[in-house]
Amino acid sequence: MRRAFVSIVAIAALSILASNPLAAREIDITVSPHVINIASASTVVTVHTDIAYSAVDGASVALNGIEIDWWKSDNRGYFVAKFVAGEVKEIVDPGTTATLTLEGWTKLRGSFSVSDDVDVIEVKKKR
Repeated sequence: MRRAFVSIVAIAALSILASNPLAAREIDITVSPHVINIASASTVVTVHTDIAYSAVDGASVALNGIEIDWWKSDNRGYFVAKFVAGEVKEIVDPGTTATLTLEGWTKLRGSFSVSDDVDVIEVKKKR
């Protein structure tokens, strides 16, 4: 009886992995810039991933609840997400380290959620 239970659990685990290939491995992201200056004139915050571009439902991706502005594939075939910098600056505080979490769905309807920490500063240009 115990063998049957183990087999059912193994089959269920394989089924989950088949529906969400990202569940089987750790995902890495890098937020750029890695130091967000609230006072800068920057217009884009970019999140580089090691997820295959073809696996991601781009329209489903968000960063701390902020909708994705646009997305692309990098030269290695990985998914790259772009967000409006002004929207990101509104959710972080100067003098802190902010955790930014990228969430979304794969085209096979598996979800992913992965975070990166960025430093937040407010340095104005000298005139």
